[in-house]
Amino acid sequence: MDKLRATAEEALAGVLTDGMTIAVGGFGLCGVPYDLIEVVRDSGVTGLTIVSNNMGVDGKGLGLLLENRQVAKVIASYVGENKLFARQYLNKVLEVEFSPQGTLAERMRAGGAGIAAFYTRAGVGTPVAEGKPHAEFDGHVHVQERAIVADLALVHAHTADRAGNLTYRAAARNFNPLVATCGRLTVVEAEHLAEQFIDPDSVTTPGIYVGRLVVTRQRTKEIEQRTVRSRATVEA
Repeated sequence: MDKLRATAEEALAGVLTDGMTIAVGGFGLCGVPYDLIEVVRDSGVTGLTIVSNNMGVDGKGLGLLLENRQVAKVIASYVGENKLFARQYLNKVLEVEFSPQGTLAERMRAGGAGIAAFYTRAGVGTPVAEGKPHAEFDGHVHVQERAIVADLALVHAHTADRAGNLTYRAAARNFNPLVATCGRLTVVEAEHLAEQFIDPDSVTTPGIYVGRLVVTRQRTKEIEQRTVRSRATVEA
């Protein structure tokens, strides 16, 4: 099946609705599906629940949806790089559900694997565990965490073939393979389109998880924090 669409707009055509839950790949500004996020912004849908490790930075990535007041709730593990995110949370404009990073990853993996819930020691005795079922295993208290199944998953890949098989590059892999599995519909933007099917031994995300695919437009890679030293210091 050829899952390729001509544009990001076409890839998300007829999909976006108010109040939906969207899982989004990326970590900071690395491996973020920028083209697809911009289509969500331009669509004007509101009341969204966003599941992502973080919400980008001010004016970039998922920060665009915060600026446009399209997000009602965020499920994330980290929010420290986005000042608008913090303001909306403190002003009670935005509901935030914090999840430890490994727990968040496992919640998405579990959703993709058809596992309704699991138990973990992470977060026990903290606000993260409040109101959740607890159980003891091997002498240790664990808290129950529910799996995440999103209405829509947005993914950034390095290379894809027309069947939707995906590979990722270095740190841009991050949450993307997990996000790809947990959406009822997964839409992918890829930097490169393979002329032939990707070798099965090289596939990270099988095409069975992917519903639609688009090739990204070229853009400058975003760097969240740039730290440099003077040439004189380096040569010394």
